[in-house]
Amino acid sequence: MNNEVINYKVVILGSGPAGLTAAIYAARANLSPLVIEGIQPGGQLTITTDVENYPGFPDGIMGPPLMDEFRKQAERFGTTYITDAASEVDLSHRPYVVTVGKRKLTADTLIISTGATAKWLGIESEKELMGHGLSACATCDGFFFSDKEVIVIGGGDTACEEATFLTRFASKVYMIHRRDALRASKVMQDRVFKNPKIEILWHRVVTDFIASPEGRLEAAMLKDPRNGVEERFDCQGAFLAIGHVPNTELFVDSLEMDDNGYLITKPDSTETDIMGVYACGDVQDHVYRQAVTAAGTGCMAALQAERLLGDEEAAGR
Repeated sequence: MNNEVINYKVVILGSGPAGLTAAIYAARANLSPLVIEGIQPGGQLTITTDVENYPGFPDGIMGPPLMDEFRKQAERFGTTYITDAASEVDLSHRPYVVTVGKRKLTADTLIISTGATAKWLGIESEKELMGHGLSACATCDGFFFSDKEVIVIGGGDTACEEATFLTRFASKVYMIHRRDALRASKVMQDRVFKNPKIEILWHRVVTDFIASPEGRLEAAMLKDPRNGVEERFDCQGAFLAIGHVPNTELFVDSLEMDDNGYLITKPDSTETDIMGVYACGDVQDHVYRQAVTAAGTGCMAALQAERLLGDEEAAGR
């Protein structure tokens, strides 16, 4: 019995807002979805302290309890879970084969919501201060830094966008860049250069973050790579804007991706280039990367899977 392969109508990889919204819709359609939660159940919101821009929570909510509510709602309608990560996916034939540890299961439809991971600097203090003054999303957390001085680390389009957005709240935004020229597009550079609230600190890299006695960010250590000189730079917030990496390693040889590794979906759809395989959330969205937009595409994926399965059942397949 241990080697029995169980087939599911819907298997969902990932348990962030996209995956769990897909689970809620699939479960309410009596499709009994299975969610393979991954190594970080709940996705990126589980490392977010305050969430104030998700509809329905006027006083805000912490990231982990928000995702716990998602999970309970999906479970209420019949979703089951495996708290592990898929190690292999075979999309060469249908039903598709998913390997989790030593188990194999099959899926009539597969919803991929494995998300994307923000690139980190690799500094030990990042882990301690993430959500306590350190963030990888200005749109998510900018509001908390009203009238504060913040830094943005990076020199590409993302960094310029984050810095420009933060000027709506922060009293001053300093961009930390290791070179003497930005990598961003000219239009984004122009916006930064013309904004009086943004100052660029050229030839600087962050070597450490310093916490206050209360455990919040109070400064960053900056080094000039040309001469190795270090200095303390006081700031109340720091935003990592050095890019994201989509979690698509499992699908490198089987699904169509863009140059940055994001799964490509058809216009106005979550369909990939393989029938019955859908992608939603940050794994295919490199533009918005918001919990609410991820949830919306999770809904789309579940509705499309339900439609495909219903059409096949009606056709007797």
